[in-house]
Amino acid sequence: MGKNKLKDKELRPSWRRSLLRGACFVFCLLTIRVVALQAFTITSGSMEPTLLAGDFVWVNKAAMGSRIPFTDIRIPGYSEPRRGEILVFDPPHEDGLIVVKRLIGMPGDTLEMRDKTLYLNGRAQDEPYVLHTDGEPNYSAAAMLWHQEILVGGPREDYLPTRDTWGPLAIPDGRYFMLGDHRDESLDSRTWGLLERWRFEGRILVRYFSYNRDSHRPFPFIREIRWSRIGTRPR
Repeated sequence: MGKNKLKDKELRPSWRRSLLRGACFVFCLLTIRVVALQAFTITSGSMEPTLLAGDFVWVNKAAMGSRIPFTDIRIPGYSEPRRGEILVFDPPHEDGLIVVKRLIGMPGDTLEMRDKTLYLNGRAQDEPYVLHTDGEPNYSAAAMLWHQEILVGGPREDYLPTRDTWGPLAIPDGRYFMLGDHRDESLDSRTWGLLERWRFEGRILVRYFSYNRDSHRPFPFIREIRWSRIGTRPR
């Protein structure tokens, strides 16, 4: 009997060992969440048709470098932002807000828009991902007067930018210009300004789920799944 009890104690895992394993597992999950990957849900139509409200995506945080929560310490990434890619970032106009837009202007670029057509370094751009719906502008020209700071040729009294016609702007070193694909419904760098490099949170990897968020049917996350979008990468 004594030998059997001894064997039972040897086989039974220690509660301390179990607690340590659980703590290690939680630590690993938090490390992945903070440093490598983050789930992100699209809640607006500013990136239509590329991203729809109700798309669930994984964001690669390790690529750009991750901030350690509650500190100013940033873990270096392994790549730099690239023009044309879709990025998640912390915008300058509202603390704690995380949004997604397309990187359009890099440091040293000259950007201009003429009647909805984007010009990069003097050349008109073919943007097949862009959506125009001719809706009413959801911001005033006054919100765009910050352009005077980087206007090519310097500030002008006659400069009256609109949602569809503005610039040319010279993007300074260390700054980036972001636009939404749904140009008529996106609040972006046209109004709230340029981004510093440290504001980027990561680049989108893949959609892992999607459903029609605007559906009025009961349980749309079950009955309105967009199967064709799951497993695809936004470009």
